[in-house]
Amino acid sequence: MKAILVSECGGPEKLVLGDVAVPTPGAGQALVKIVHSGVNFIDIYFRIGLYKADLPFTPGMEASGIVEAVGEGVTDVAAGDRVAYAMCRGSYAEYAVVPAWQLVKVPDALSLDKAAGAMLQGMTAHYLTHSTFPLNDTHTALIHAAAGGAGLLTVQMAKMRGARVIGTVGTKAKAELARAAGADEVILYDEQEFDVEVKRLTGGKGVDVVYDSVGASTFQKSLNSLRIRGMMVSFGNASGAVPAVEPLLLNQKGSLFLTRPTLAHHCLDRQELSWRANDVLGWIADGKLSLHIDKSYPLADAGVAHEDLASRRTTGKLLLNVEG
Repeated sequence: MKAILVSECGGPEKLVLGDVAVPTPGAGQALVKIVHSGVNFIDIYFRIGLYKADLPFTPGMEASGIVEAVGEGVTDVAAGDRVAYAMCRGSYAEYAVVPAWQLVKVPDALSLDKAAGAMLQGMTAHYLTHSTFPLNDTHTALIHAAAGGAGLLTVQMAKMRGARVIGTVGTKAKAELARAAGADEVILYDEQEFDVEVKRLTGGKGVDVVYDSVGASTFQKSLNSLRIRGMMVSFGNASGAVPAVEPLLLNQKGSLFLTRPTLAHHCLDRQELSWRANDVLGWIADGKLSLHIDKSYPLADAGVAHEDLASRRTTGKLLLNVEG
């Protein structure tokens, strides 16, 4: 089968298309014929070595496809099922072996491209807004990169829960996308100091929570944007990893809370995974949640997809069309 292999960490050119054997599912596993694979910043973090993996490896943390075969003891899925999954590395390939408990059946009304595009970022938006800082109609949230894949979904879910949303974006075109997703106010961070503008928009109080996927370049001003006892949720490193933080700084900024969550810790078992995934896929199938797929690339162009994602010129979701 064809798969993208990373033999040494580095730039997008390290994503090399090669031939490897089709894996065999063991007990509790399923072999999935991949149709679409999502492209995410976590794939870049593994490629450059920020997140560690034994070499060589195949990137990719989410996909949709068809179950080809199942291993011993698998009862939740069967050959022929349309499925999607996240948080199992190796989806930049024609086939992948996945723990069966992580597979979610795709609703009949939902296309496989949307299923692949929804899993990682959709469940991330779900845990951010429903668990890390559960929003309600008394809250105001600041969402960075509000026109990105995770950003657009987080904006929509925040509005579903009744919160007021302030988004940050880089261009006027992205601002329109964020507003269309439901953002109440949008700040162009290249034109305004977003922490100053947030304080103005909140009458000097600050927001209840910041959802920050950008990282180093926004961290300090995100802290400045919070109300007393507000929560800083740092869940990405698009601009680089956040430097070490002295705990006293949180006191000085207003007895703030700081967390660095990850999806894997919010999908610890099949019950929790099913809650999040079925909410997300069901909302998209029912038209309650809109998923914007910006572009789909051939598997061989995974490096181009990484370059486009890192450039921040894209909006919404990027996919690899593995089936061709």
